[in-house]
Amino acid sequence: MNLQTKPPRTAAEQAIMDSFNEMMGNLPGDAPVTLARDKLLHGISQAGLPTRRVESWHYTDLRNLLRGAADPESGAAKRVGPLVRGSLVLPVVQGRSAELDAPEGLSLEPFMDLLVSGEAAKMLAERGADDLIGRYNGAFVGDGYRLSVAADTELEELVELQSVQSGGQVHNRFVANFESKSKATIIERHLGDAGQTGLSTSISTLDVADGAEATWIILQGRGDQDQHLAQLNARLGTDALLKVYIVNIGGKLVRQELHIDVAGEGAHFDLRCVNLLAGDTHTDVTLTLGHDVPNTTSSEIVRNVVLDRASGVFQGQIRVASVAQKTDAQMACNTLLLSEDGEFAAKPELEIFADDVICAHGATVIDLDSNHLFYLMARGITEKSARTLLVNGFVDELIDELENEELVEALETLIEQWLAEHA
Repeated sequence: MNLQTKPPRTAAEQAIMDSFNEMMGNLPGDAPVTLARDKLLHGISQAGLPTRRVESWHYTDLRNLLRGAADPESGAAKRVGPLVRGSLVLPVVQGRSAELDAPEGLSLEPFMDLLVSGEAAKMLAERGADDLIGRYNGAFVGDGYRLSVAADTELEELVELQSVQSGGQVHNRFVANFESKSKATIIERHLGDAGQTGLSTSISTLDVADGAEATWIILQGRGDQDQHLAQLNARLGTDALLKVYIVNIGGKLVRQELHIDVAGEGAHFDLRCVNLLAGDTHTDVTLTLGHDVPNTTSSEIVRNVVLDRASGVFQGQIRVASVAQKTDAQMACNTLLLSEDGEFAAKPELEIFADDVICAHGATVIDLDSNHLFYLMARGITEKSARTLLVNGFVDELIDELENEELVEALETLIEQWLAEHA
C-alpha cells in the first residue's frame, strides 16, 4: 500500500507555530476568540504554506519564498506625520492602536476591544481552503480599528489608517462600514524601516451600503526586508461606488489580495494599481471580482514598473453570474519591463455565465519607446531624466483620477522619490 506522508515543516512553518506559542499569552480575546484562533492555526499546521500546486498561489510559492518568520518581539516604531496635511490619523504603532476622538459622522473603536469582548470571533474565519492570509491574520491579529461613516454623511476630512512597523511582527485588522448615501476617502498606509526584518499581515473588510461612495487607498511602503501579506474584502450594495487605489513601493515579499462582491444593482467598482518593483523583491496582486446581479459595472487598470531582478504578478479574475445580465467589466494590466533580469506575470481571467454582457481583458509588456526617449534627449534632457519623465507619465495617469488634489500631489511626490532612487 502506497501511503502519502506530509512533507516536513519548513523553517517558516515552524517559526509560525513557535511565534504563536510565544505570543499566545499576549493575544487579546475571550474563549470564542481563542477557539477561533486555535482552529485557524491548526489549518496552517495541516495545510502548510501554499506552493505552486495551489492555483491561486502559483506565481508566489510561499513555501519557498517565505524563508522564516520575524522575531515576535516588538521593534521601536514611531508614528509619523500624515500623508496629506490635516488628515485624521488613526495610528497602529507596532501593532497597537490608540484611543482617539472621532469627528461628527464617524464612529470609531479599536479592534482590540472587539477581540476582548468576543464580538470579533465571528470575523476570524478563512475564506476557503487556500486562504493562508485569512488563517494567519485571524490566528495572530492583535489590534486595528473598526470605523463607520454615518448615513447621509460626507466626510470632508481624509482619514489615514497608519500602520507603522520597525521589525518584529504586526497583525492588524480594519473594518469599515460606509452607511447608506455616505461618502468618504480612507488611506490605508503601511510603513516600515529600511534594514529591519519585519513580518506583517493585514485584513481590511469594507461594507459599502446602498448609494454610498467610498474611496480606499492602500499605500504599501514597508521596509526593504519586510514581508507583507494583506487582504481586502468588500461588498457593494445597490448603486454603491467603491474606488480602490493601490501603490506598492516597498517590501521584500508582498502579497495583496482583493476579493470584491458587487452585490447590488447599479453598483460600480474601480481598481487603479501601481506596482513599483526594484532590487530582488517580489510583489503579487491577486483580485477576484464577482458580478452577482444585473446592471453592474467595473474597471481595473494595473500599471507595473520592473527594474533590476524584481519579479511581480497580477492575477485578476472576473466572475459574471448567470443572472448578472448587462454587466460591463473591463480589465487591463500594463507593464514596463526595464531590466533583462526582471520579470512580471499577468494572468487575467473571465468566467462569464450570462449572455448579455460587455467584458474584456488585456495585458501588455513593453520597454520605453526609443522614439520618445530620442525626442526628449534631442531637447537637452539627460537620458536618466528622460526615462524618469516617461515612467512618471505611465503611472501618474492613474493617480490623476483622484478627486483630491493634495492627495494626488502627495502620491505623485512619493512616486517621483522612488523613481529618483531606483530608476
